[in-house]
Amino acid sequence: MTTTLITGGNRGLGHEIARRLIQAGQTVWIGARDAEMGREAADRLGAAFVQMDVTDDASVDAAAETLRAHAGHLDILVNNAGILGEVAPPEDMTAGHIRHVYDTNVFGLVRVTHAFLPLLRAAAAPSVINVTSGLGSFTLTQDPERVESQYPLAAYGSSKSAVTMLTMQYARTIPDVRFNAVDPGQTATEFTGRIGQSVEEGAEPAVHIATLGPDTPTGTVTGRAGVLPW
Repeated sequence: MTTTLITGGNRGLGHEIARRLIQAGQTVWIGARDAEMGREAADRLGAAFVQMDVTDDASVDAAAETLRAHAGHLDILVNNAGILGEVAPPEDMTAGHIRHVYDTNVFGLVRVTHAFLPLLRAAAAPSVINVTSGLGSFTLTQDPERVESQYPLAAYGSSKSAVTMLTMQYARTIPDVRFNAVDPGQTATEFTGRIGQSVEEGAEPAVHIATLGPDTPTGTVTGRAGVLPW
């Protein structure tokens, strides 16, 4: 049976991805910083829970050790945890604004990926799915017809540009693990102020990649409509 870990899986998009993958027959672990909320979500879903703060080395290492003890390997890692951060106009943005967002969205992804690579390599066909955003796409943010061009989210958008590039670099240099990035699009969760498509629609790109099995590609960036312009 496929064992999957989803960071930030206690609510929103991560929660829906977990629900769908459990429905597909996978054994799902959800990682969350808040232990009480994480356990409640896991009980509600029928998932396993591991406490994990992606901004903390010791927390991530402890989570990896928990999965090693209970599962022995990891088939799929979904790096979903992310924050919007304080929204500041680019001219008012400080290094602190960016550092706060990058610590979760970028450094957290690297921290978790590094810690769980040995467990992924213990699986037969390991896969990492990184949740990116069209807000980090140079093409989409310059297209006035696209919603991505309407939000000057410099810290969040640039962090997702980094997520996509990291995915490509991992895919190019780690051939024994498949790495792909997915864009859920503007999805109506707490994260977006309940604006956008349904959470079921937003989860589709990640669920699609996570259920391809041996046919999973590597080095792709996709959304619901297919390849994401970059």
